[in-house]
Amino acid sequence: MSSLVRVCATVFLFYACGLYGSHMTTKAADACAQALRALERKMLKRFDKLEDGVSKCCRPPPKETYASCREIYLSHNFHKSAGNKAYSLKTRGGKIPVYCHMTRNGIGKCGGGGWTLVMKIDGHKQTFHYDSSYWTKKTSFNPQGGATGFDYRQTKLPTYWSTPFSKICLAMKLGTEMRSFVVHMRANSLHSLIADGKYRKTSKGRDTWKSLIGRRASLQEHCNREGFNVMSDSGPGSSKARIGILSNNENNCWSCDSRIGFGTGSPKWRFLNSNTCGNSHGYDAKVQIKTMGYILVQ
Repeated sequence: MSSLVRVCATVFLFYACGLYGSHMTTKAADACAQALRALERKMLKRFDKLEDGVSKCCRPPPKETYASCREIYLSHNFHKSAGNKAYSLKTRGGKIPVYCHMTRNGIGKCGGGGWTLVMKIDGHKQTFHYDSSYWTKKTSFNPQGGATGFDYRQTKLPTYWSTPFSKICLAMKLGTEMRSFVVHMRANSLHSLIADGKYRKTSKGRDTWKSLIGRRASLQEHCNREGFNVMSDSGPGSSKARIGILSNNENNCWSCDSRIGFGTGSPKWRFLNSNTCGNSHGYDAKVQIKTMGYILVQ
């Protein structure tokens, strides 16, 4: 009721000051003007409060900052609509666009769920050879290439030393076909698994590693040492892989001649040393398969 009285009084004030303004005394006109100014101030305050209320209830919340593609996938029902594309992620190297793979399609057996890109390696190039300092240092390489998906642009992103995970997606592309599998391993970052040079074992089996290449894959029968920082017992001169598997023709791991992996090398054999991602075989020159490698974490 009081609101209705105030509205009626306001209307009467406007009406009276407007209708009788020319017939009022100077004192009455001043009083009327003061009353209108006071009313204007009250109305402006009410409109300000109304605008604040609308702002809080109706405007979208400020955009959050995410540290991984998995966080994006799990938040605000993004998993129902988000596509495979670059999203802005907060890393220890700053806020940068990073390719996120959200859907099950296009990444082989890894599936979807929010994979964060870490590296893309071209086996024809020496950028990410086993001995490259990029594996041990917290420095990025061509971060622009980290926003473009499964193409041929090499990259190493700050996610290499920033993003914790419980799963790694290892994928290789030969021609147009992508093949992959998942390694279940928990770590603070990929850097924490590799930079210290210590061997860390995985147990995927030789057939799983060969599946990255397809029918042309070739490994010798013995040794089959796999994991991170994999090296022959004879030392760094023989075949080695930052992530991969080594095999030997002899029933030991002394001087492995064949391998499948990422960040590979073999200084003793020059023609094997040129392949930094893919499949190499020391006794079969035809098996020198250089691929594009993709490493993502979740």
